[in-house]
Amino acid sequence: MLNLVWVALLLAGVICAAFTGRFDALNQGALNAARSAVMEIALPLVGAMALWLGMMRLAERAGLIQLLGRVIRPIMSRLFPEIPANHPAMGAMMMNIAANMLGVSNAATPLGLKAMAHLNDLNQRKGVATNAMCTFLALNTSSIQLVPATAINILAINGSKNPTAIVGSTLIATGIATIAAIFLVKVLERTGPFRWEHQIGIGPTEDLPAEDRKDDSTAERSTPRLQRWAIYGIGLLVVLFAVTLAVRAFPYILGRWLPIPYATTSWPTGFPDALAMFLRALSPLAIPFLLAFFPLYALGKGISVYSEFVEGAKEGFQVAIRIIPYLVGMLVAIAVFRESGALDLLKSGLAPLLNAVQIPTDLLPMIVMRPLSGSGSIAILGDLVKQFGPDHLLSYMAATIYGSAETTFYVVAVYFGSVGITRTRHSIPAGLLADLVGVIAAVIVCRWLFG
Repeated sequence: MLNLVWVALLLAGVICAAFTGRFDALNQGALNAARSAVMEIALPLVGAMALWLGMMRLAERAGLIQLLGRVIRPIMSRLFPEIPANHPAMGAMMMNIAANMLGVSNAATPLGLKAMAHLNDLNQRKGVATNAMCTFLALNTSSIQLVPATAINILAINGSKNPTAIVGSTLIATGIATIAAIFLVKVLERTGPFRWEHQIGIGPTEDLPAEDRKDDSTAERSTPRLQRWAIYGIGLLVVLFAVTLAVRAFPYILGRWLPIPYATTSWPTGFPDALAMFLRALSPLAIPFLLAFFPLYALGKGISVYSEFVEGAKEGFQVAIRIIPYLVGMLVAIAVFRESGALDLLKSGLAPLLNAVQIPTDLLPMIVMRPLSGSGSIAILGDLVKQFGPDHLLSYMAATIYGSAETTFYVVAVYFGSVGITRTRHSIPAGLLADLVGVIAAVIVCRWLFG
């Protein structure tokens, strides 16, 4: 599937440029995309990758990932029946999903890449996406969004009276998109050419029976008991986190009795506003808490925390370098398709279909661009907000669509590229269909809430 999509984007772009004469823009766009893939995405990702892979190493050595895996086993075992219940992939996937829900993308991507590496450890046919990988990717492209921070900020800086109003609409739309993604990926994995038994591996472990493949990562590590001083230290850290969160999340309550800098007498205008305030308070605290909790817990288990962190962080540079060819290939193809004018033709062709399903055609640029480019989607959202006003129904729809869908092709390139997957099977159709469901849900929900 990825082969066909890539060739189709390049071929359509070149053919379209022959008619539009936009070869200069196409050439410049392709070169800029290649440079951006390396200088603006892969290399800046090294630092975040090193940090979070180092922290994941500590969490694994201390047994936290396995502990989390046991807690979420009832849910995850249904979504990923082929993954052993105690496998580190379970905990890593859950941490990635939680980071995505909170909008902490700088942590979600490294955690997701680590989870994908664990999933690839169980892959019997290297180079081919497993059912678990496709399901995990679908969850990433349609993840329930609790804090659509970027969309809220764009509405706020343009003078919206209630920029957090989209919290409720985004939560509902992403919930519907996630359910659709799970349904679609489970149906497609049993359909025709996407079926696992029809796949032929391209690596040295092709068709090797799972029971014959050695995989030490499935065994839970034996770690010492948590020392008493660490229990007290973690308890104090949790209390500090809870108090700080309460102060920031409920200033309209605690401000009556405590001299806090966030004190206010203005109560939220409704549940969406109160929820948005709580989530905005939680998001900036989550990462500092984890940065303190993981090393403290591991130290309490007698682990050499700094050396283990460094060992895990070394993987960050290797992963970032490994995804560069995949990023360059996908971003260049998207740039060729966009700069040639093919994207504009696609928009024109889809307009009658949108009119038939009562989706405003002004949203078409956002709908088409969202799976292709995150920066392009932000630019379109900003333009729509300026054109219609920050509190217009179309602006709320566009902001909700931005928060309800993902740059599917970027996610495919990064996640599968990190483990050398070139045969993506049903992951792209499932992701794009889930994006479409999210768009339709966003329009319907916004009409219901704001229309």
